[in-house]
Amino acid sequence: MSRARPSQTGAKRVGNPVIRERRIIIPNKYGENLVGILHETGSKELVMLCHGFQSSKERIPMLNLASALEREGISAFRFDFAGNGESEGSFQYGNYWREADDLRAVIEHFLGQNRFIKAIIGHSKGGNVVLLYASKYNDINTVVNLSGRFNLERGIEGRLGKDFLQRIKKNGFIDVKNKRGEFEYRVTEESLMDRLTTDTSASSQMISRECRVLTVHGSLDKIVPAEDSLEFAKVISNHKLCIIEGADHEYSSHQDELTSVVLDFVKTDSCPNKGTVNPFPPSKAVNSPHSKM
Repeated sequence: MSRARPSQTGAKRVGNPVIRERRIIIPNKYGENLVGILHETGSKELVMLCHGFQSSKERIPMLNLASALEREGISAFRFDFAGNGESEGSFQYGNYWREADDLRAVIEHFLGQNRFIKAIIGHSKGGNVVLLYASKYNDINTVVNLSGRFNLERGIEGRLGKDFLQRIKKNGFIDVKNKRGEFEYRVTEESLMDRLTTDTSASSQMISRECRVLTVHGSLDKIVPAEDSLEFAKVISNHKLCIIEGADHEYSSHQDELTSVVLDFVKTDSCPNKGTVNPFPPSKAVNSPHSKM
């Protein structure tokens, strides 16, 4: 059973609608409680916001997008995947498909309340999760992938160090520490294989053409290279690509551009040709002057 309780933020007025923020707890299929915040505008339309790797619903992109949707009278729900933030469960390095299951539990909860899921939006790993969801369930018409990684074999050595495969097969796990040498999380061989066997190309090709997909990426992203966005453009049939010039992985100094591009896509069927947007179709995206190669 799902539970809802008022959040400390209570109610606020944005334009005409009164925005109420409610803390909602939704169990996933594994019996873990997922914690989220519903930004309730009174609209039946609802957008899901999914955070990235070892992150939470409280990160700036999630908060700013929720506020931007509120101003447009669209309700939003940002939540923590299992093992992250306030949600129950243990953090796992992989869990891509399992997090898609978490998203399914959340969507089913709101569908049961006769809500219309207008879009699902994911940042970084959350971008991968919303694409995996779309490939499996085929019940969402609008998907936004913010800085998702196409090649999941990349980026591992930076976190786990060199020879990570040999070390994890020898010891069964690798403990990741921060710059101060403090323990952060454990990567098991199972969770590493979960990531390495998640096929983003095959799953992306399974997304229905009836589903509109927007990929947004920062040209100066040092966590996930911008060229990954070009790979999504090649394999997703109904796809728009927007590169925000000068933006990093978190869009730290480009929140306004990010929200503008995302809102335009969610509300309409166009990606505006602004200075921050790559207007080239997927077939020409590789040659885009805005793309970091």
